[in-house]
Amino acid sequence: MRTTVRDDYPTRGRTACESVERKDPVVWGSAAGGPLDAEAVVEYDRRGFHTAEGLLAAHDVGNLLEETSRLGRELGDDDRVVREKGSGDVRSVFDVHRLSDLVDSIVRRPEIAGIARQLLGSEVYVHQSRLNVKPGFRGGPFYWHSDFETWHAEDGMPKPRALSISIALTENYGYNGGLMIMPGSHKTYVSCAGETPDDYYRESLVTHVPPTGSPDEDTLTRLAAEHGIATFTGPAGSATVFDSNCMHGSNGNITPFPRSNLFVVFNSVENTLVEPFAASRPRPPYLGSRDFTPLR
Repeated sequence: MRTTVRDDYPTRGRTACESVERKDPVVWGSAAGGPLDAEAVVEYDRRGFHTAEGLLAAHDVGNLLEETSRLGRELGDDDRVVREKGSGDVRSVFDVHRLSDLVDSIVRRPEIAGIARQLLGSEVYVHQSRLNVKPGFRGGPFYWHSDFETWHAEDGMPKPRALSISIALTENYGYNGGLMIMPGSHKTYVSCAGETPDDYYRESLVTHVPPTGSPDEDTLTRLAAEHGIATFTGPAGSATVFDSNCMHGSNGNITPFPRSNLFVVFNSVENTLVEPFAASRPRPPYLGSRDFTPLR
């Protein structure tokens, strides 16, 4: 049965991309409600992201790297493991907060989940978690996209009341495939062209230029000209918090230096999923969780 929730962010099912002003707030809470100070909250609202140095200690980073290797080795051909085309190297491991007690304990920390509660103005749950790996010389790119467009179309997330925290597990240089964001792009919603094929999610996780769910080149060029592109660098343990509607992506890694990150997506418990707005059925729960239990 299709959702009866009003669709404020229609996408797909069209022949051309369309850009419209975001209808909902970026910050739903206040500076008094969590670990970020007033200046950081204002900057997050304006730019769509916040960077934090030293969010994780060195021993946490080391333990998470060991977990990455263990999960990739033990899960084998499990659907939650996505591998690079050709090389077979691990590209992503999903649902890591359920697969690892270590990850579960880290995402619940007040300095991590507390940021999400503060900015989203409510209790939160984990919509998705993953370890992204870009090995030296052969780590593939992640093409430009807005996470919210995918989560809205394919998971049924009603509003962009969600955010991601990307925690560096290796040094993020400007040249080994680090995160790129167009600052301020989170205030523009881009409806993407094309239809959502059945079981499209598997192909979209490995293809370098998805056939739908990404803006066309003219739209990306205009957004980049208006907002510019910020590239995030920093030592292991640093983090970037970014709004679900930020236009972002990352280059491939042809350097000898691997780049690994822990991504955790927090969604408001007041923004739980309904039926997909532009897909025949929801993606698997390791991509879009339907367990809305608040983190404690």
